[in-house]
Amino acid sequence: MAGRERVLRMSVELPLWRALAGYRVLTMLYALGLCVTSYDQFTRPWIAIGYDAVLAVWTLATLPRVRGAATCTRGFLAADLTIALAGVLLTAFADSHQRIAGGPTLPTIWTGGAVLAFAVKGGWRWAAVASTAVAAANLVERGQLARDTLHSLILVWVASIGIGYVVEVARASERTLARALEIQAATRERERLARDIHDSVLQILAMVKRRGTALGGEAAELGRLAGEQEVALRTLVAGGLLPVARTAEDTAVPVGATPGPAYGEDPYGAGPDGAGPDGAGPVDLRTLLAPFARDGVSLAEPGAPVPLPPAAARELAAAVGAALDNVRRHAGDAARAWILVEDEPADILVTVRDDGPGIPEGRLAEAEGEGRLGVAQSIRGRLRDLGGSAELISVPGQGTEVELKIPKGAVTARGKKAERR
Repeated sequence: MAGRERVLRMSVELPLWRALAGYRVLTMLYALGLCVTSYDQFTRPWIAIGYDAVLAVWTLATLPRVRGAATCTRGFLAADLTIALAGVLLTAFADSHQRIAGGPTLPTIWTGGAVLAFAVKGGWRWAAVASTAVAAANLVERGQLARDTLHSLILVWVASIGIGYVVEVARASERTLARALEIQAATRERERLARDIHDSVLQILAMVKRRGTALGGEAAELGRLAGEQEVALRTLVAGGLLPVARTAEDTAVPVGATPGPAYGEDPYGAGPDGAGPDGAGPVDLRTLLAPFARDGVSLAEPGAPVPLPPAAARELAAAVGAALDNVRRHAGDAARAWILVEDEPADILVTVRDDGPGIPEGRLAEAEGEGRLGVAQSIRGRLRDLGGSAELISVPGQGTEVELKIPKGAVTARGKKAERR
């Protein structure tokens, strides 16, 4: 799933593993430096030198192991902790009793890296087990529970368990985010399918119902069956969608205008993949809106081209077509409509206005509940997917105005993202 892959790339574990690898190298160098500077103070320096040599080889050889949870296996963690515990216990044989009481162990703070690996790999429970083992080894090595020893052990114990708990919370959050992204992708796909159904099948069924009823006879029976199928399909589409967030604008009703391009023909001059007539490059929005300029519909556009990525131009033109279809169905064939295209520096605005009766209050919410998603999906849904917005203003008796706005920056970014895919 694309959503899950995106979460993995953002995973909080990756920087933790990188930090752990750096910590192990730096603390290994610290242990080596401490051994060199204190060489003449060891009672058996050859034990310290031999251990630090093993520690250096082990740390550098196992760097690939701490790149991620997959390579950091349980066997590696057990061996790593064994190296740390062995260094702590060997300190009693390499150093004098006086220095052991208040001095560092052979691996010094490198031991913390072994414990943190447990925390990042398995969470706070694994960290508790590893830090407890380190604490026991330190008590055996020192032979007494001194204040400094106790403070160091508690610090390692609390820090490792805290990091382990944070890792567990982060993993749970990432799983939740991945699931949310999958649901979002599935919801957008259902909304896209609902728009396609509304713009094609449902419209055709409604047209067959109207014309069949008008013709009478056997055609009336065909119209009745088409009407039943339209209701059933609308119910199915509405039931398969997640609730659409409503705004204050939804207290207004579908607009109404003159018929748009005939069903079955492509009014956009675009190929099946959403590309322009030549299959590549931006599309001039004016050419996609030109077929809507028929009897009863006026189109006002800039003198210069209005370029948009093919998919964005196609969706915007489809939203305009849905608005005009609402004009035709709800305001009647006698209503007039006007399309105004504005190419502003930051946005592209397309306004569809009609002189119909306007939208009764609460009609949009009622229509959405009935499965009529012309405004909710075919208009607002399309603009939302493009990163834009659709505002609907209606005054009873004075017509309805639908303003479609698309930020140029958002459309360009989405177009480049689609090209990379």
